[in-house]
Amino acid sequence: MDENNAIPATIDKVLDASLAERPDAPAVEAASGIWSYSELDDRARRAAGALWSLGVRPGDRVAACLPNDLDIVAAFHGTQRIGAVWAGIGEALPAAEQQHLHDLCTPTVVLAGEHFALNTPGRVDPGRWAELIDRGDHAPALELDIDAPAGIAFTSGTSGTPKAVVHSQRNLLLPGAVLVATRGYGPNLRKGDSFPFTILNLMVLSTLLTAQAGGCAVVMNRRDLEGVSEWITTRKVTVWNGAPAQLYDLAARPDLDLGSLREVWSGGSDTPDALRRAFADAHQLNPRVTYGLTEAPTVVSIDPDGDEWQPRSSGTVLPHLDVAAYDDAGQRLPPGELGELRLTAASTGPWANVWTPLLGYLENGAIRPPEPGPVATGDIGTVDEHGSLTVLDRKKLVIIRGGANVYPLEVERVIGTHPDVAKVAVYPIPDDRLGQRVAAVIESPLEHPDFDSLTELCRRELSPYKVPEVWTRVDALPVNAMGKIQRAGLPDLIDTHRRSDAI
Repeated sequence: MDENNAIPATIDKVLDASLAERPDAPAVEAASGIWSYSELDDRARRAAGALWSLGVRPGDRVAACLPNDLDIVAAFHGTQRIGAVWAGIGEALPAAEQQHLHDLCTPTVVLAGEHFALNTPGRVDPGRWAELIDRGDHAPALELDIDAPAGIAFTSGTSGTPKAVVHSQRNLLLPGAVLVATRGYGPNLRKGDSFPFTILNLMVLSTLLTAQAGGCAVVMNRRDLEGVSEWITTRKVTVWNGAPAQLYDLAARPDLDLGSLREVWSGGSDTPDALRRAFADAHQLNPRVTYGLTEAPTVVSIDPDGDEWQPRSSGTVLPHLDVAAYDDAGQRLPPGELGELRLTAASTGPWANVWTPLLGYLENGAIRPPEPGPVATGDIGTVDEHGSLTVLDRKKLVIIRGGANVYPLEVERVIGTHPDVAKVAVYPIPDDRLGQRVAAVIESPLEHPDFDSLTELCRRELSPYKVPEVWTRVDALPVNAMGKIQRAGLPDLIDTHRRSDAI
């Protein structure tokens, strides 16, 4: 089969192949049980009928603030079957942030779990939802459009206000189709994910990916060390997607049994080379590092299947995308040159011209189309002639010290090799003379880390103007649900512990 034809016509057809060939095979496993493909299909049908009875129509938004379990998967599939648009609201968010996301997507219905803090119009509590599912109403058969709006992904908002990115059914299906085809996944795939399923990327990389492989999505409700290892072991997970901090914890526990794993993906933030080696030493498995983008959606590049990897690289660009560095004038740079990474559809190969850009950003109930041309990632990096992608840093996070550019990620990678450092964030602080100076905050188990040693490490590895001049130590850096450090407010942490090394 031509790979272009491997994409289901629409999301409501994504279960069809397995329903025809293996209806009793497990489709999703979660804390409350296991559903076969036929059971997931039935629950998705019931969810579609329930939403229709609540007045949801094609193009309406359905928001969900639900735990990682079977219900959220069924609700997602049900939403897609009636042409509605899915949006997740994180359970761990404070009420003000839940309100902001709610107001961005203006949902017709909110499927509210116990951690949804708002009393909003359209709220449906678990008891009412269970009644509607049991009633088993049918939604009408609809002619769906693969390029119609299907899901809203909220940008992380680590340095500002989140935006509501709108994607089509096509682009929600495409990453799974490409990964299944290029990595050879099949019915034996048991992909485990512990990030919150209220994040749209998780739906793309779990149930939409595993359904196209005929495998099983393992919906994990634990993110702690013991919980993740227990899920992997007891559910025989073969591919697990985790954050670098989780890999860090697992690397320190070679006694844990992760023997069922065939692949470990690391993403959401930078994965230092030292962490790759430590995890491989502990568990005889080289992590596959990914680079993703909300506007893509999700995975843009990943290390090839196997053990090979390049230092500081975030893998190879997936074949449905063309990614390159561009200069400030918007001109494409030659392979290997440093610039802002931008992406567009691949123009050659079996996946040529399949990808389409995000539909736009939801603002005041309307979709604002993106700027024409390749999609700007906001990341500074390189792509070599073989498609290997390396990220240097976020464009907007660049520190300009006395006219010289300092990329925080470059500095963080050096500091992160020190044994006293669990996590690190480098950021600017204002300076009357230089404009900005370089500051670093570290998460460390030591109450009094050796800042002299850290400074000397940086002086050995970096140009003098890149060496942090202010050091801060905290018990825990603030992170979001994907494990990304929340950079807004980092300068306020200076008061916790300040050590100045001005040069």
